[in-house]
Amino acid sequence: MASLSKAGAALAALREDLAGEVFAPGDAGYDAARAVFNGMIDKRPAVIAQCADAADVVRAVRFGRDLDLPIAVRGGGHGLAGTALGDGALVVDLRRMHQVTVDPASEAVRIEGGATMSRLDRATQPYGLATTGGRISSTGVGGFVLGGGTGWLDRAFGLAVDNLIAVELVTADAEQVHANADENPELFWALHGGGGNFGVATALTLELHELPEFAVALLLYLPEAGPDAVRTFREVLGAAPDELGGAVLYLTGPSAEFVPEHLAGRLVCAALLTYAGGEEDLRKLAEPLLALPHESQLVGTVPYVDLQCMLDVAPGLRNHWSAECLTGLPDELVDVYCTRAADMPVPTPTRHIVFPQGGAIAAGPHQYPVPYRDAPWTVHPFAVWADPADDERAVAWVRDVRAGVRPWSTGDVYLNLIGEEGAERVRAGLGAGNLLRLEKVKRAYDPDNVFRFNHNIRPV
Repeated sequence: MASLSKAGAALAALREDLAGEVFAPGDAGYDAARAVFNGMIDKRPAVIAQCADAADVVRAVRFGRDLDLPIAVRGGGHGLAGTALGDGALVVDLRRMHQVTVDPASEAVRIEGGATMSRLDRATQPYGLATTGGRISSTGVGGFVLGGGTGWLDRAFGLAVDNLIAVELVTADAEQVHANADENPELFWALHGGGGNFGVATALTLELHELPEFAVALLLYLPEAGPDAVRTFREVLGAAPDELGGAVLYLTGPSAEFVPEHLAGRLVCAALLTYAGGEEDLRKLAEPLLALPHESQLVGTVPYVDLQCMLDVAPGLRNHWSAECLTGLPDELVDVYCTRAADMPVPTPTRHIVFPQGGAIAAGPHQYPVPYRDAPWTVHPFAVWADPADDERAVAWVRDVRAGVRPWSTGDVYLNLIGEEGAERVRAGLGAGNLLRLEKVKRAYDPDNVFRFNHNIRPV
């Protein structure tokens, strides 16, 4: 750690040199700058550098290295464990770097490292183009993609990393590098699931796909009808074309026009079908779910960008989530899953979710460190609440869901859906067979493990 006099002089120089803005403890705006999505996180960085461009990122990383500070990288700030921050660390805050540039002719898009999913989707929508994005619109694109990336379009278009064309990166040595299939290919491989371990992603280029029409079917069932709804959803997705995706979930009935008054604020089971196509074809696919007794239905074409906001959760609430990839969805597992819904914190924004995989996910490239690709289903207990008095109950519910479905777990995990669950879970999220290769890439680009606020890969 540098002396106080050196640190003070370096901070003054950073404030002068940065095109963006710098915050330190005691500055007006510091507390707002360190707030992240999960309201349970209360970390106090030494410095927050809100960078305006890649040159600012280089300046910030040099500052951090000169003062021997650990460096955290903030994009959307959605990581459950608050890894966008670090106590006593330098935070390279990318939120001012949010430009999205669409090239409709080549069906590609360049996204700066601080852009959110909402900015990406709203930029591509006018061209009738889209790519796999997250399920909450305020999620940062960079962390989402580099961590693998599953979303409503993944069965049709593959995981987000399957659509990754290039990455612009600032390394731990404050050097700007490009990575693609031809340039720094080993680094490019590692960025397909290895997250922020190798540097600060200042921009990513993704492949786009034509999406001229998009349709949604949302059906609400009473909780006691949940097991039938889940089993029917399983059968629908099991025989579905890749264009069909969605989720089945338990949640608190929202106050919305299409929700009957008697369901608002109560536990309900919902089946959501998403379709990269038109309403008529979706209605045919949804017939088995529509045939079940249900309380409400909403079927029709919607802009994809609107669906992306449908399940948004307000920032600043308390969060705890996890996930298990599943070998299948047999009836016994369905019963366990539905039983756990009775213990959910209600009414809260908590969701008890099962996502289908398969389709283009399973058919995608298997050489990357995303071992959960072959799992047909993922269960995702997503607890969100406001009152600290509910902390123990909510965390226990997530733990109990995981324990209940573990007999059917593949052992793999999508790391973007978990917090700090230990080194073995990181290994499970990257693939034991990939880990040594990833450690060698880490050693080449970050031998001092400067970027360690993440699902960390240690240098060999």
